[in-house]
Amino acid sequence: MCGRNGRGSWTVGSRRQLHYDTGFEYIYAGNDVTDYPSLTSAVAPLSADDAVVAAGFIGGAPFLALAGGDIMLGDSAESRRIKAHPQAAILIAACEGERIVTGGDDGRVIETRYDGSCVTLGDESGKWIDALALRDGATAWSTGRSMRARSAKGETKNLDLPSTSRGLAFFPKGYRLAAAHYNGATLWFPNAGAPETLQWKGAHLEATISPDGRFLVTSMQENTLHGWRLADGKHMRMAGYPGKTRSFSWSSDGKWLATSGADACIIWPFAGKEGPMGETPRECGVRAEIPVTRVAFHPSAPVVAIGYDDGMVLLSRISDGSELLVRRPSEGGKNARIGALAWDAKGARLAFGADDGAAGVLTLPKG
Repeated sequence: MCGRNGRGSWTVGSRRQLHYDTGFEYIYAGNDVTDYPSLTSAVAPLSADDAVVAAGFIGGAPFLALAGGDIMLGDSAESRRIKAHPQAAILIAACEGERIVTGGDDGRVIETRYDGSCVTLGDESGKWIDALALRDGATAWSTGRSMRARSAKGETKNLDLPSTSRGLAFFPKGYRLAAAHYNGATLWFPNAGAPETLQWKGAHLEATISPDGRFLVTSMQENTLHGWRLADGKHMRMAGYPGKTRSFSWSSDGKWLATSGADACIIWPFAGKEGPMGETPRECGVRAEIPVTRVAFHPSAPVVAIGYDDGMVLLSRISDGSELLVRRPSEGGKNARIGALAWDAKGARLAFGADDGAAGVLTLPKG
């Protein structure tokens, strides 16, 4: 369930039935998986037979980006495989609109469309692609200390970073990027001016920009988050994680940031001008000693999808902590980590995938 002031404030096992405006019900559940109300019957399984790097939807159909180099398009009955990276591995993938962009250990950045066409956006001559970001037809990627930004018109600009970057993010407005790296982050307008550096000691990993463009947040090697209020450079530190945060997701109104890195989905408030400073985060989907690996906010409702290290997937409504089971933990238990989790644009379907190749699409019941 979901709480504000630490787990001791929750009454584990208590239940309260609630009605949600899409027509299905959320119910408070206890720690036992059998206690969760279930949507598992609304999940259509997908047979990936390979570790799932990313999932999403293009052309109205689900897709899975697979570690072996293929893109799987469509459901199991009508799926087709596109060899985006022949004889290579997909390391990272992102989706925007009607395109999937993948980065491989072959050094190539490939754009794949629903019709199966593939276009090479960049070729780093065998250097691994470390990070990707997409917005409005533009694409950014990093390899080692180099960052590239390719505009929607196809013009590519380069920037040397202080160190390797594993986290890139576009600003919501304007052609501007943020890159996380050792000892801080770099802000860059590819078409104008010198880059700006934000300093904070330590190794910064992932990066995300708030939907209103006011805040930059990075995860760190030291199991913390660090943030900057960009208007004045004010620092924000969000600590207490037992593990590294590798997944971020903003609520549709930009007031909440969901994060992985603990045995619950940690959700920080960003509604005020100070962001999360002085505020207590919410914890949703608490499962003792089972790490959350992926998070994905619904595109319009205050609901977050949560994927776990043991293959379980859960929906949690942050307003009251009510929960719905989407997928039970893997029976095998090995390599079951949920590595991909994404809603479609309307919020009617949720795609997920795991390291063991298990995958599926949840279709929410209509009211």
